[in-house]
This record gives sequence, C-alpha cells and structure tokens, in this order.
Amino acid sequence: MAVRNHNLPEEEEEEVLEEGTLMSHLIELRRRLLRAVLAVGIICLGLLPFASRIFTLVAQPLLRQLPDGSKMIATQVTAPFLTPLKTTFFVALFIAMPLVLYQAWSFVAPGLYRRERRFAVPLLASSVVLFYTGAAFAYFLVFPTVFHFFAATTPEGVTMMTDINSYLDFTLLTCFAFGIAFEVPVATVLLIGTGLVKAETLAKQRPYLFLGAFIIGAVLTPPDVISQAMLALPMYGLFEGGLLMARLMYPAQAAPVADEGSR
Repeated sequence: MAVRNHNLPEEEEEEVLEEGTLMSHLIELRRRLLRAVLAVGIICLGLLPFASRIFTLVAQPLLRQLPDGSKMIATQVTAPFLTPLKTTFFVALFIAMPLVLYQAWSFVAPGLYRRERRFAVPLLASSVVLFYTGAAFAYFLVFPTVFHFFAATTPEGVTMMTDINSYLDFTLLTCFAFGIAFEVPVATVLLIGTGLVKAETLAKQRPYLFLGAFIIGAVLTPPDVISQAMLALPMYGLFEGGLLMARLMYPAQAAPVADEGSR
C-alpha cells in the first residue's frame, strides 16, 4: 500500500510502499488463484451441457472446407468424449481471461507506485483486447484461408479426413500464437516506456524486424506461405503501430538520439 506525503505536490510526492511478510504474500496469492480457478470452473460447468455444440462451432472453419462426403474422424477410443470436454475447458478459459488477468493485477498492484499503476492499467486492458483480436483474426480469416488451401491441394485419390484431437491441438496452438503475436504493440511500448530501448533504435532495425516477423510466422504457423504471411504482415504492422504510439506517449525517449546526431 502506498502512503502519500501531503506536504508535497502530487507529481513530486514520495510514496512509501508497505511491505508484507512472505506468508501474507503467499496467502494473498492463494486467494487470487482460487478466485481465478473458481471463475474458470463456473464458466466451464455452465458450458458443459453444450460441449458437443461448442466443438462443432470451433470446427466450422475446417468443416466448411471439407470435400463433399468427407468428415472429421476420431482415432482414439476416448476422443469423441474427451475432445469436446477439452474444447469446452479452453473456451471457458478464453472467456474468463479478463477475470484471470484482473486477479493477477490485484495481486501485483499493491506493490506498484501510482505512476506505475497509471502506466500498467491501459497496457493490461490493451493486452486483453489485442489477444482476443489475434485469436479472432486466426479463427475468422486465417483458418478459412489455410483450410481452403489444404483442401484444394489434396492429391487426387486422397480423402481429407482430420482427427478431431489433432484439429483441436492445431487450433489452440494457432489461436494462442496469433494472440501472443498481436501483443507486439504492448511489448514495443513497454520497451520504449521503460527506457530499455530508444524509439529511434528500433526504427533503425526495421529490416531485421521485418525478416524476424516472417521467421516467427514460419515457426508458429503451418508450413505454407499463406499462413506465414498472414501472421508476419499484421505482426510487423502492429510493431509500426506500437512504435508510433510510443513516440506519442514518450516523445522524450526519441529526442536524445536526434539531438546527439545533430551535434
């Protein structure tokens, strides 16, 4: 908890953070974790009666691209039962993510100064929005394009029949990868805002960052150029957006580099 000194202006006042014991921190951490798990559990229980429908909804991007007569298959005995349950759990976690992050924030916030809290809250909100945006981008744009490409390139005489468990693993990994990739603006603002990197230094590394975006796209997406480009190009565009935002928020971070170059 921060203690305010009323004899100083708000901008110059010195805060003293109240220190807790290790045991008090562990108790608070347990309380926050229990609340996060409880939130996910309640949402998951509410969605369980619709587990089969939820999996069908998640599988729609592939089902729409399958040739006539093709279906998804289950190669394991327990897959028809367990895969929809796994899907429901991860959907519940996805829905409850703002609540989970709020519990994490509530645990960390008492140890931050007011200036740090003002800095962290917008970034936390932006992180949640960008993660959801990345996952939605993968589901609504990337999956239909990639699955259409795979279906169109299936050799003659080969029937495209995907295992439901493999499909779930693929969609979870891809949605998570796109969600993390869309956090690039937040990472850029943090790097510049904390003074670890100058804005102009990042700007000069554009060619390497552009190449790096395509390398990351090649690692995180299926082995085709389309999905690689669909991750790399937005990722680089978001970096440029984060760089612009950081320059607007922290103009002083770029000024020293420009001044030194003019001497």
